[in-house]
Amino acid sequence: MRVNSYLGLDGFSLGWVAAWIDERGDHGFDYSPGLMRLLAIPHARAMIDMPIGLKPSGYRECDLRAREIIGPAVFLGARRDVWTFSDMAEANRYYWKHEGKGRGVSAQLWNIRDKMREVDEIMTPARQATIGEAHPELIFWNLAGRVRLARKRSARGREQRIALLERRGFTCLSKWLTLRHGTGIGRDDLIDACACAVAARDSTQRVGGEEIDPRGLRMEINF
Repeated sequence: MRVNSYLGLDGFSLGWVAAWIDERGDHGFDYSPGLMRLLAIPHARAMIDMPIGLKPSGYRECDLRAREIIGPAVFLGARRDVWTFSDMAEANRYYWKHEGKGRGVSAQLWNIRDKMREVDEIMTPARQATIGEAHPELIFWNLAGRVRLARKRSARGREQRIALLERRGFTCLSKWLTLRHGTGIGRDDLIDACACAVAARDSTQRVGGEEIDPRGLRMEINF
């Protein structure tokens, strides 16, 4: 693997999974409890399926725009310090009081709060030059000709996504999906990491990018 590899990362229950592909078409995957070991894989560009750039309050414009395109696959409510609340009920009481009823966090977003924190702790504006945020469903929508696919957890949806990735170089993906047993990596986690790697290599489009968070990070989703 050379420095002109392209890296895609996604979180799963026990850590992070990374897929990479280089200019020759060589590709592979790896996983780790911590993010930094995977980001140490030499790469020209990386994309991660996790929010980068967090507002102290309110919804990110990039999330709202992405949700208009692909629907509820985009989790709303990513805010800095959401991980400081003791539970989701406490977080939502706070957000509803200060921002209005219904402006809380979803269970899906609450469940990734520790991963959000891990990304937030390592991100800087300088690192954002080569590490970007992506959303797999937005990537697949684009790869499929800007149409929504079948549900990702359906057999048909999974076949559609694997076929799109195989056509873009991840010819070993079907085999990899049989090798992940015992790792804790879900099928969707590995598929999504591959989608992020494709975006790292090919993406020239994004939603958002106009908002800058208090730490100087752009809030944008690449696809």
